[in-house]
Order: sequence, then C-alpha cells, then structure tokens
Amino acid sequence: MKLIRFGTPGQEKSGVIIDNKKIDVSASGLIYNEEFFENQGLEKLQTWLKQNQNSAPTIPDNTRLGSPVCRPSKIICIGLNYSDHAEEAGLQAPRQPVVFFKATSALIGPNDDLIIPKNSKKTDWEVELAIVIGKKTSYISEAQAQDHIAGYTLHNDYSERAYQIEHEGQWVKGKSCDTFAPLGPFLATKDEINDPQNLKLWLTVNGKQMQNGNTKNMIFSCNHIVAYLSQYMTLLPGDVISTGTPAGVGLGFDPPIYIKEGDVIELGIDNLGTSKQTAKNYK
Repeated sequence: MKLIRFGTPGQEKSGVIIDNKKIDVSASGLIYNEEFFENQGLEKLQTWLKQNQNSAPTIPDNTRLGSPVCRPSKIICIGLNYSDHAEEAGLQAPRQPVVFFKATSALIGPNDDLIIPKNSKKTDWEVELAIVIGKKTSYISEAQAQDHIAGYTLHNDYSERAYQIEHEGQWVKGKSCDTFAPLGPFLATKDEINDPQNLKLWLTVNGKQMQNGNTKNMIFSCNHIVAYLSQYMTLLPGDVISTGTPAGVGLGFDPPIYIKEGDVIELGIDNLGTSKQTAKNYK
C-alpha cells in the first residue's frame, strides 16, 4: 500500500495510491500519525477500502502532496553511512552508526519549495532512504527489526554545511532549518519493497546528475540501524529514520558546489517515487 497526504499545508487529508490512482480516504477518519501506526491503522484502512474504495473520490493529479507522515515524534538521521560518502568527506568509515536529529518542523511535502536559510552560503543536498517505524520499539535484535518497520519513503536530508560544521556543537543546527526535510511522495508499506538493501537512489541539480548510488552500499543496513537505535531510545510509531546518503553531495566537490536561488533539485529511489524542490532565498 502507498500512503499519501494531500492538500494545503497544515490541512492535509489522508489518501492512498492504488493502481496509479490517488484515492481520497479522509472519510475513514484515519490520520497517518503515531496513533494510526500504533493502533493497527494499516489494517483498519485496508478494511475501510474493501467497503468504500469504489465510491471514494479520486484526487486530481495536480493536487499538492504533503509529508506522508503527520508530524512524527522525531526524525533520526544516520551520518556517513555510505563508504563513498565518508571518503569524499575525508573521514574514516564509522565503526558504529553516526546518529543525529533533525527537527520535525523541517518537514514539508515532496515538491514544496526549498527555502535557503537567512545568511546561508552552503546549503547542500542529500538523497536518502527513510524508514518509518510501525510500532513501539525498545531493545530489539536485528532479526526482529522488520516486525517494527511500517514502510519506507524518499527523503532529501538538506544540510547547511557552515551551520553544521563551522558553527561548532552538534550537527542538528545545520540539519533543522525550515523546509530541510521534504518527505515522500508516498510511504510504501514494507510489503511493497522486496529488498530495502538493493534500491537505486539518485539526485540531480538543474538536470545534472550529482548522486547515483544503491542502498546495497550502506555500511549499516536498515535492520541494523533500527535495532541499534532501539538500544538507546524508544522508537515510537511513525518515527522517521533517514539512513544516510551516497557520494555526490555538494560539499564533496572541489571546489564545493552549493544550492543557489532558482536551482531545481530532483531525486528518486526505486519503487519510492520522485520529488522535486525549487530553491528560493529566505525573505
């Protein structure tokens, strides 16, 4: 199943994509939030669709999409999780996952504008596979991880490199600016993804390919990441875990390339769709 949220920012409704058709399921009363994933929301949605799919309204193709997950309790990111990205950053591959947070206020829809932060000179891109947690998760093993995953989605983990690296302290400052977490276009439930460790992911800027990787090159797998994080914190239903980016970020070029107003950033992952953001300066 592919879950979407659609409509104006802050007033999104719930929908699904079935056979490439977008269907409005807001009449079900289900909202894709923590309560939904915690209380068998996927099963309830399937039951509702069996009874109402043929009569439910369709969603026009030009309708804005929001983040497929409604304000999760947290967005957790994994840094340097591809060996080629660690190499281009001039860093050794980590022995344990590098963990940082991204503010949930950074969430936007997949095709919303990227706002370059005030005084930013080094806004950068990162195509990433994101995991969405399906149930409360603490102290699990890697073998148990799949039972705790609801699905997967596409994420652009935007970063302001000066804020992240030069302003000292933790990376979160360079990761949490408004619009720095476009998510979607949809959340694919895990049954839609045969092997999360063999997905092509790519990103272009103004039509030029910058990133071209595959999740098989992750240092730490999705299952390992979920199990690892569960040793340090409780993962709640709907939480988003972004699993790292392959080589090709702007920081890695010589000289570095950073986003400027008017740039168009497009990205995608096999079976998880594509997204596009247009960069605009903060006003």
